[in-house]
Amino acid sequence: MIERITHNSDLLAVIIRRDFSEPGVHFLTPDDFSQQLAFMKHPAGKVIDPHVHNLVTRQVHFTQEVLLIRKGRLHVDFYDDDRNYLECRVLEAGDVILLAGGGHGFEAMEELEMIEVKQGPYAGELDKVRFEGVKAVER
Repeated sequence: MIERITHNSDLLAVIIRRDFSEPGVHFLTPDDFSQQLAFMKHPAGKVIDPHVHNLVTRQVHFTQEVLLIRKGRLHVDFYDDDRNYLECRVLEAGDVILLAGGGHGFEAMEELEMIEVKQGPYAGELDKVRFEGVKAVER
C-alpha cells in the first residue's frame, strides 16, 4: 500500500507500507522533488545496465528525508508549515516514509532501529527549527 499525506494540496509525506509489492518501477515523487523515491520489483535475471550519473547542478531549498524502519514501531506526527498539528501515522518494521514538506515529530513506541537518508551537507542547527509539538494525550 502507498499512502500520500497531504495538506492544502501540498504533499507532506509518502509512506510505502512493508506489504506493498508491485512488479516494475514505481516513482512515487514528482520529478521536481529534490529527494526522489521509487519502489522497484524485478524478476530474477533482470539486468539494470551499468551506468554513471552525470554532473548536474541542483538547487535544494528544503531538506526532505527518507526513513526506513528496520525494527520496532514509530509514531509520526505531521504539522503544517505554521507548526499546527494535522494528523499522525504509525510505521512498523519494513515501512518506508519520505518526509517531503511541513513539519514532523516522532515517538518510538518500542525499541526502534531506523535508517535516515537526506540531502547534505548538513547545516547543523541552521538546518531546522525545533518547536513544541503535541503530547500523546492531545492526539
